[in-house]
Amino acid sequence: LLKIKEDINSAVSNGAKLIVFPELSLSGATCGDLFFQDVLLTACQNAILDLVSFSSDKEAVIVVGAPIRNLGNIYNVAVVISKGEILGFVPKKYLPNEQTRYFKDDCLVNEINFNNKVYPFTTNIIFNDLTISNFAVSVEFGDELFSPNSKSNDYASNGAYIIACLSSSNELVGKSEFRRNVLITNTALNSLGYVYANAGFGESTTDLVFSGHSLIVENGNILAESTLFENGIIYSDIDVDFLSFERAKNGCLTANALEVYKRVEFTVKSDSFALTRSYNKMPFVPTNDFDRFELILKMQASALQKRIRHVNPKTLVVGVSGGLDSTLALLVAVRAMKSENRDLKDILAITMPCFGTTKRTKNNATVLAEALGVTLKEINIKLAVTQHFKDIGQDENLTDVTYENSQARERTQVLMDVANKTGGIVIGTGDLSELALGWATYNGDHMSMYSVNASVPKTLIRYLVNYEAERSGKVIKDTLKDILDTPVSPELIPPKEGEISQKTEDIVGPYLLHDFYLYYVLRCGFKPSKIFFIAKNTFKKEFDDETLLKWLKNFYNRFFNQQFKRSCVPDGAKIGSVGLSPRGDLIMPSDACKNEWLYEIENIKI
Repeated sequence: LLKIKEDINSAVSNGAKLIVFPELSLSGATCGDLFFQDVLLTACQNAILDLVSFSSDKEAVIVVGAPIRNLGNIYNVAVVISKGEILGFVPKKYLPNEQTRYFKDDCLVNEINFNNKVYPFTTNIIFNDLTISNFAVSVEFGDELFSPNSKSNDYASNGAYIIACLSSSNELVGKSEFRRNVLITNTALNSLGYVYANAGFGESTTDLVFSGHSLIVENGNILAESTLFENGIIYSDIDVDFLSFERAKNGCLTANALEVYKRVEFTVKSDSFALTRSYNKMPFVPTNDFDRFELILKMQASALQKRIRHVNPKTLVVGVSGGLDSTLALLVAVRAMKSENRDLKDILAITMPCFGTTKRTKNNATVLAEALGVTLKEINIKLAVTQHFKDIGQDENLTDVTYENSQARERTQVLMDVANKTGGIVIGTGDLSELALGWATYNGDHMSMYSVNASVPKTLIRYLVNYEAERSGKVIKDTLKDILDTPVSPELIPPKEGEISQKTEDIVGPYLLHDFYLYYVLRCGFKPSKIFFIAKNTFKKEFDDETLLKWLKNFYNRFFNQQFKRSCVPDGAKIGSVGLSPRGDLIMPSDACKNEWLYEIENIKI
């Protein structure tokens, strides 16, 4: 009991709102026939009352395990306590053979008179916080989790977002991996947060050994895990708002109408806290996972293969600029044509230098196309664009949006007409990040006949190109590495002293941030204030608060304002969990009002 109190104090001081102890933690799980002894049962009852009094000033829900007598029978029970009150008793329903000797599993009553007060005594309870949205907890036991009759699905279907699991699972060779796999699958299927507290050092080793293997898992991801045979507290933040968004989006959980769930309400103070979990700075990127990079490239190439077989084009036409996006599109086209046993000369890589083209990017595009063995064609569009300026009355010294977009649209016209002339299709190069920000010329680089990069964000493209570089010969590798080192630019403004003068990230913001924002807006449904909060914790070494807020506001402005471009994008296969296709991934009106989102951003205090 003293150790439990110490752990509660430690957990509360670290901001814990839900504290879960192992099965039969007040008595020990391996007492055997001692469970029949009145001395033990009375001691556990007194310990519960002691904990109730001890918890009176603790802003948390505490779940402990104990043997409890009810109407003459002994039950293996989880006791749920908060702020000096018992919220309820949850008896273990599915007992392993060794526990049926001591405990009853047929709960014929749903109440218990404990210390002259009546409390709920049932498995069908959901404990709901009245102040913290979606903080709804149910309780099950380790043996129930691993049985075919696990209640997790029913709990989730009836509104529980977190399962507190009390376990006394012994350790065997390979069993810890089994636990991980079950919890990962269970929480992913039910969009659950799961706190699995397991018996550890201190349990009897008469016939078994206990490792204290405990885990906190959320929606298929392990957030925290104890080290085997090293007792201690593990912490993590479970994002119940994300779980709620996930369920609403998937809509696959159906409540069991045959079971009635009791709702027990409580309140714990919602105060500010420091994050214990970390967020990936590049959530779209499978870090150093070469197998995943290969899979992504195969998916892109496979999608293009299917389009090739359906359309049967004589050529694939790719505009190459020496930039990242067109480089990846060209690499994917080569993969697809190789898989179709097609001549790589049927890929037409077209470079179209104009006012902003630098020697570096033009040279990289040329060297790469030649090294890959595709057909390289240069079409200088300066004269065509200059004539177009005369036709529409554009001052060629005025480098405004017309100046820039005229070049982008001329390039697209050239690609489309070359495709017509050669019986081919134009392969789009634009990526997910550009679509999210609307950083594309409408009916310019915005348009193609198949867009292989449509669901690949800029941060991931870097890793894919680097992956191809590392597995290529010297010429291709050196060229790809130099492309990776080149600033991202549309190259529509004349260079200064031969160097790129128009850097995309200086204008729209760092793609590192925008991809981060995009992921948590669309994949998780977070509101602006929450995204800012996690961004502050994630990028505290790279960006100050003012910079984070500036680009977050810019992201929302562009995301809403540029939806009209996404409403008519070409086909392109979805590769990851986020897509912007108007045909199912992002269904959003082009004139959606952004005011509520911007209002929240304006009220963020830094």
